[in-house]
Amino acid sequence: MSLIYGVLRGKVVERQLATQRKPHFQIRIDASGVQHRIAFNALSSLNPPEVLFYMIDQFEHSITNQILAANLPQGFTGLDSTVESISLDYIRKNLFTTADMRPIPINQPGADNDLNEKLDFYVQQAISDADAEVYAFGAKWGPENNVVDKYFGFLPGNGIHDIHMNQGNSGRFADDNGVYQDGGLFIHLPSRNRWVAFFIAFQSQSWHTDDQTGHPISGPIIIPPPILDPGTLIYPNESAIQIIGAMLNPVGDDSRKEFVILFNSGSDAISLQGWAIADRLKKKEVINGLTIQGYSSIQIPLGGRNAQLGNQGGIITLLEPLGLKMHGVSYTKAKASKDGVLVRF
Repeated sequence: MSLIYGVLRGKVVERQLATQRKPHFQIRIDASGVQHRIAFNALSSLNPPEVLFYMIDQFEHSITNQILAANLPQGFTGLDSTVESISLDYIRKNLFTTADMRPIPINQPGADNDLNEKLDFYVQQAISDADAEVYAFGAKWGPENNVVDKYFGFLPGNGIHDIHMNQGNSGRFADDNGVYQDGGLFIHLPSRNRWVAFFIAFQSQSWHTDDQTGHPISGPIIIPPPILDPGTLIYPNESAIQIIGAMLNPVGDDSRKEFVILFNSGSDAISLQGWAIADRLKKKEVINGLTIQGYSSIQIPLGGRNAQLGNQGGIITLLEPLGLKMHGVSYTKAKASKDGVLVRF
């Protein structure tokens, strides 16, 4: 891992839209009087050039509580690339469903249909709201002594880039691979009790990566993907078997009472022998001797010694026998707060 990875916290001051010649959406940040620039990718240097983009305008995930609990100072904070850290990992932290990402142009005629418009709508809110802040995850550069920032003119040049997935790369970008070091942009609007999240990946990147290096790996497609309309993406980690519910907070002692419900949307029965349920800390409950029938659901009990569903928010991941992610969900502290209530995903 060659990135100086971390998170930049600060107040948005101004921005510059991306163009074909300058393919980054640039944001100037004031962090307790120190100026920084966020360079948000709008194009890929590899084909296809359109980036994969996903925005969530009411982002609900346990990571936001973890960010606030960390009480980060304004400015850049380096982060450990570990499961316990507030670092981001698109694949392992279930921040969103990867199949929701879509290629997006920098700009095109029409309303709310390109990256500039979608990003700028909330960046302008972050500028106008006195209490709004941004948290940008990525790789630090600078300070560049005696070098004026080429977009906003402050001195010294200083900022954060690689605000995108930083794993699954091949070729000349393979040295940037790593786990728990993905980029992302969060806008926190406390007065509205809202987090807005932006995630970027490149179409050339793999969605199956090694748990240690972040390098691409290949694995079997458990269920052949359906034929979809042109332009609709299908990712190799999609499966007909998905997590649809869980008992997060059983009444009384949680021991041996937590469970996860899986649903098979395909017609064929599938053996779950060797599959596993993983929790936020990647502790695994291996499934033995169970088969899920077509168009059916099955309840997977958790023994209490391995995977555990914490009541402060967390994630649940479904892994096939080789350890490849098939599906994942997340939940907040609020969802886990009521005793004995089945949470649906």
